[in-house]
Amino acid sequence: QVQLVESGGGLVQPGGSLRLSCAASGRSFSFYAMGWYRQAPGKQRELVAIISSGGNINYATSVNGRFTISRDNAKSTVDLQMNSLKPEDTAVYYCNLKTPMGDYWGQGTQVTVSS
Repeated sequence: QVQLVESGGGLVQPGGSLRLSCAASGRSFSFYAMGWYRQAPGKQRELVAIISSGGNINYATSVNGRFTISRDNAKSTVDLQMNSLKPEDTAVYYCNLKTPMGDYWGQGTQVTVSS
């Protein structure tokens, strides 16, 4: 059974930084793409960043240059460093694992950017 557990969310002022971490367990993690999605109130869930098993990375236009995704296959973790945060980054952030059998999701962690 795959489990993804996120941590690191919280309240931060505009311009501040947060680092989200996702720990995966239950299956081999290194062969699959991992990503971060977010969902703001009243909006659809959207891709924030994704990193392939080989390290190829894609970012949403809205976060490019401010967020950095990274993975550590030895530790089965994927992190999201978020800098220069804006109020519009406020959302629940979800860790995602993409496998041929389907997607797995974490429970989500709240990020609130407010003064």
